[in-house]
Amino acid sequence: MQRSSAQKLCRQVLQHQYKYQDQNLFKPVTSKCDAFINHRGVDTKRTIAGLLYDHLTRLHVHPFLDSKNLKPGDKLFRKIDSSIRNCKVGIAVFSPRYAESNWCLHELSLLLEMNKKVIPIFWDVKPSELRVKNNGSCSAYNLRRFNWAIEETKYTVGFTFDSTKG
Repeated sequence: MQRSSAQKLCRQVLQHQYKYQDQNLFKPVTSKCDAFINHRGVDTKRTIAGLLYDHLTRLHVHPFLDSKNLKPGDKLFRKIDSSIRNCKVGIAVFSPRYAESNWCLHELSLLLEMNKKVIPIFWDVKPSELRVKNNGSCSAYNLRRFNWAIEETKYTVGFTFDSTKG
């Protein structure tokens, strides 16, 4: 049930993508990353993020997903930041534990700071429930960046999905 629902959500994202094809956001290209999938792995890697990656790949769109694109020896920050800089669009998969991750929030902030179009997917979470959690490991500067990115994105039209309803 969850797999077919995730595939349905992928189709919705792709239908949205084709609306912007004339703007060259998803034109098959030679760059390494057309779409950067920003997600919280513990919540979504084996569900929506992985399925979205596979579906986009079959359509000859070059997505970036950390578990699929990073190789042993890659410099984490350098590879992720480079992929964000070179992508055409970001897909932010928000989930219940998304905002607990400074990595997720850094990626989202960087996408917005680079003026990338971000398509939000709210996976088992409502936009109003997204809040940055200060666990003491973040500078005041990054807290401001992360709060700004969450506020910007939660008021962007996207897709919602409740896995309990399919």
